[in-house]
Amino acid sequence: MERQKGHTTDQWHPGPPHDHSKINFALQKTLLLPLTPQLGKLRYVDKTASVAAVSQEQSFDIRTATPEDWPGMWSILQPVIREGETFTWDRDTTEQAARTKWMKEAPGQTFVAVRQDTGEILGTGEFHANQAGGGSHVANAGYMVGANNSGQGIARALCAYSLSEAKAAGFRSMQYNAVVESNVRAVWLWQSMGFKILATVPEAFNHPEIGYVGLHVMYRKL
Repeated sequence: MERQKGHTTDQWHPGPPHDHSKINFALQKTLLLPLTPQLGKLRYVDKTASVAAVSQEQSFDIRTATPEDWPGMWSILQPVIREGETFTWDRDTTEQAARTKWMKEAPGQTFVAVRQDTGEILGTGEFHANQAGGGSHVANAGYMVGANNSGQGIARALCAYSLSEAKAAGFRSMQYNAVVESNVRAVWLWQSMGFKILATVPEAFNHPEIGYVGLHVMYRKL
């Protein structure tokens, strides 16, 4: 596994009333805001809004993952899965089950963002056919970035890589089936990469902090 164009914060409807302190806490974690945020100075805002808008001065490379990369990938996947705030995976997913689910074969692909100077894995992504048979020309993808590596453009670069590689592999479009509505940082990022929200399934995700929120279905042509 994500900002401006959709004004997602105006569209977010968390469903039944919730404890506002929990909502604020969850949003603070999602947006990476300070305790007293200056809403006019959100650190993640990116107005470039294009696939090509990945920094040319980035300090990491994106490449196909190898079996030797798994320990580094698992160190990123595990905390995201355990938190249960952005992915619809069981929070007790085992390492072996996660590996089976995350590692893809052609025409899909699993890939990693690797720091150029140290080889440290900073993030990982994958894409695969969204459906079988007549739906196999549409790709689906997911991305995860290490908690300590936010704000470096890694998620954007992973997304851009997946769009290019999926098109090269013969996919005609990409669909995200379950973008958690409260994860506004990701929603805005994916919109800036050309994705549109086709629909929102109300209360389809039980967020551990704020309760039931919607899941967006997002789409773009390749």
